[in-house]
Amino acid sequence: MGAGLVVARELIKFYGHGEGLVRAVDGVDLDVAQGETVAVMGPSGCGKSTLLHLLGGLDRPSSREVWLAGQRIDELSERELARLRRTGVGFVFQGFHLMDELTAVENVELPALLAGRSPRAARNRATKLLEQVGLADRAAHLPSALSGGQRQRVAIGRALVNEPVVVLADEPTGNLDSTATLDVLRLFKQLRAAGQTIVVVTHDERVAATADRLISMRDGAFVDQTRLTGGTGRLGDLAGLEG
Repeated sequence: MGAGLVVARELIKFYGHGEGLVRAVDGVDLDVAQGETVAVMGPSGCGKSTLLHLLGGLDRPSSREVWLAGQRIDELSERELARLRRTGVGFVFQGFHLMDELTAVENVELPALLAGRSPRAARNRATKLLEQVGLADRAAHLPSALSGGQRQRVAIGRALVNEPVVVLADEPTGNLDSTATLDVLRLFKQLRAAGQTIVVVTHDERVAATADRLISMRDGAFVDQTRLTGGTGRLGDLAGLEG
């Protein structure tokens, strides 16, 4: 195992059999340091989302190892994996995955309640996070009353509520217009500056530009890795992205 916070070794995930066998992830090695933001880019179907699911314990590899904060997670039981997903990993999805019948603050606090926090502690944490993502005035709104960008910021707040070891984001701006995308980019920049470890898969070069390191993926394998601008990402000038 490497020294990273998130580690994969010769990771393989295949589906099907015989001539129908598909290697969605094919021999991937990955080390993500604590506080690092890593972006993974590549064409549709190259294995990006499958990789993210393996790193977060949403799926199990066909072969080899995944480690998170020194713990090998591919050997955990389903119950242990569920606990890990609630407390150790924050997920952000393209489709938001909010509960339609819950308000913004209720959506954010839900994972904390499921993890055993008291209602008061969960609400206090959720309220602070909504302030952090700029939605304190939308706390009592249902998702249907929020814009796409606002819903994604609620989803990011939810991902952070249990202070996860790593945030895994799957096309977080895929359903957003340019203005909402910039809001989310600013938030990712803030999270990186605060030392949050992030792995994000994306088609959007603007999202990738928030990272410390960019990995290109094709046919289930890594084909290139680039350290971005002295390890500080390229989001210093948001105005340059707005065009």
